Amino acid sequence: MLSAAQVRQTVDWIAGEQYSDGGLPWFRDGQLDPWDSVEAAMALDVGGRHERARAAYRWLAGRQRPDGSWAAEYRAGAETAPAAESNHAGYLAVGLWHSWLSTGDEQFVTELWPAVRRALDLVTRMQLPGGAISWALRPDGTPDDLALLTGNASLFQALRCGLALADLTGEAQPDWELAVADLGTALRERPDAFADRGRFSMDWYYPVLGGALTGAAAQDRLAAGWDRFVVPGLGIRCVSDRPWVTGAETCELALALVAAGRTDEALEQLAAMQHLRHDDGSYWTGFVYPDDARWPVERTTWTAAAVVLAADALAGATPAAGLFADPGVLPSPGIPAPAPSVTPFAGHAEPSRR
Repeated sequence: MLSAAQVRQTVDWIAGEQYSDGGLPWFRDGQLDPWDSVEAAMALDVGGRHERARAAYRWLAGRQRPDGSWAAEYRAGAETAPAAESNHAGYLAVGLWHSWLSTGDEQFVTELWPAVRRALDLVTRMQLPGGAISWALRPDGTPDDLALLTGNASLFQALRCGLALADLTGEAQPDWELAVADLGTALRERPDAFADRGRFSMDWYYPVLGGALTGAAAQDRLAAGWDRFVVPGLGIRCVSDRPWVTGAETCELALALVAAGRTDEALEQLAAMQHLRHDDGSYWTGFVYPDDARWPVERTTWTAAAVVLAADALAGATPAAGLFADPGVLPSPGIPAPAPSVTPFAGHAEPSRR
């Protein structure tokens, strides 16, 4: 298990990669995408760097398009990949619910709620017959026919977080309730609704991580892919047919294992990927083990963030730890949110903005 000091060091490294305007890229002078930026912002909240997390969310809210979408990629604040992806649109809801659990800041929820509402309205408009959600909009603004399992599993969590936020704000969203019910059915019962990307480890564990599969179904899912993806002592493969383990996927598997009640195995996976840790608390993205080579040669905020979120889920150190530790009981409309408390990882005062 990582120590609190190690978690703080990793959070500090993430904060050091953030731009003065709040943008949170993969690394300095690298690309920024909305999903990974939200993940990194959640890690900042885990470490008590709440003003920096809010700045990252505000950066995204300020660049939302009128239809509720974001570009798939930004560099230096400019759109460099204009495609509008449903998964990118949905994840702000997860980040804002995590922020509420971390801080209890209702004013910030009120501020960001319109952006979340526009984003999830777009997601529901992108739902296809049968319940799956299109991965992206075509240039003419219509949903593509392709649906991706990992993205849909993440959207299942996003819609439920959106419904929890709707309950908090007092603005019921019945369309989201219908959408998430149909999406859950598709994830559990309609595998043919999604593109065949079974070689990717994320398609293996994400239905458990996002909360669509629980109980025996979750256990069966994890058991079915274990030998294909897990490399003992190193982590998990990103794709089943390549000798390449990646830190973020390994930590996300750890989150799924915690959600399934398998904490010992989750601890093993978090420990296994620590060979990717750099002296400054950052993490290399991956490792090609036959070549004894780190690849790609980069240290990413989203890899570091996945480590922080896994450590929090295992330690139960912050009020937001349960968002990933037990997604099957994500707060629903009508159930009050838990009262926030001081995070044990926040061992320093919030620095002034750079």
